[in-house]
Amino acid sequence: MDIDDRLADVRFRPSVYGIATLRDACVFLYGFDAASGNRVLRGFQQWVDPGPLAWASVVSGLLEKRDPSFSGLDDAAQVAALFDLVAEFRAERGDPLPGPPAPTRIHAATRVIVLNGGSSSGKSTIARCLQTVLPEPWLTLGVDTLIDAMPASVDEGIDFAVDGGVSVGFGFQRLEHAWMTGVAAMVRAGARVIVDDVFLGGAASQQRWRDALDSAGLEVLWVGVRCGGAVAAARETVRGDRVTGMAETQAESVHRGVVYDLEVDSGANDALVCAREIAARIK
Repeated sequence: MDIDDRLADVRFRPSVYGIATLRDACVFLYGFDAASGNRVLRGFQQWVDPGPLAWASVVSGLLEKRDPSFSGLDDAAQVAALFDLVAEFRAERGDPLPGPPAPTRIHAATRVIVLNGGSSSGKSTIARCLQTVLPEPWLTLGVDTLIDAMPASVDEGIDFAVDGGVSVGFGFQRLEHAWMTGVAAMVRAGARVIVDDVFLGGAASQQRWRDALDSAGLEVLWVGVRCGGAVAAARETVRGDRVTGMAETQAESVHRGVVYDLEVDSGANDALVCAREIAARIK
């Protein structure tokens, strides 16, 4: 990012930079200016006030003169007002502060993205790419996360057949239900989560997620990750860590009866292209 892009990012995401109060913002700007060789605020003191500049008090006083209600604003609003003031200064100087880059404009009401696709369809790679292109921190959790967390033996757990078939029993479903409920609770507590799953039961599997997420009042983006069986099978061979036949078996079956907001083709498109397509749908 160049200087103005960075300032725009700080303006729209102050907490990421440890800024909670007006004084924090002043300290950040002072340090950022020093680190850039005085390229950020050169002439700002004279523009703000011809006298000595005592950062927090003078800037606060100036902003209060412009808006009598300033002192009654909360910390976040005061921080925003300061960065707007810096933007005004740079604009008058002929060096305007642009709006935030496109991804930063996403103020996500959507807090859960559910990716469903067969084995070796590229869901995990897409999830990692989403973490890169989305502006806020998103956690990625997959069905493999759940399986890895389980003990080696679970009564009526999960079985992998030699032909690539997968079956799950009541013991697995009981733990899965608790896990889904826990994911919903994490989101309610403030996290944004990308779920990477394989709907072995098609529509029934989606309904289990709906029961957990909808009951928590969460906005969900349902994404189908399509990948032709032949392409998935080739990836499976290269990976070497899956039962042969699993990818081709699941390529179509996991989508049966499932309703999506968006579908992407990971066989025809790069994972980053798919991630950007998904990110564009985040509210």
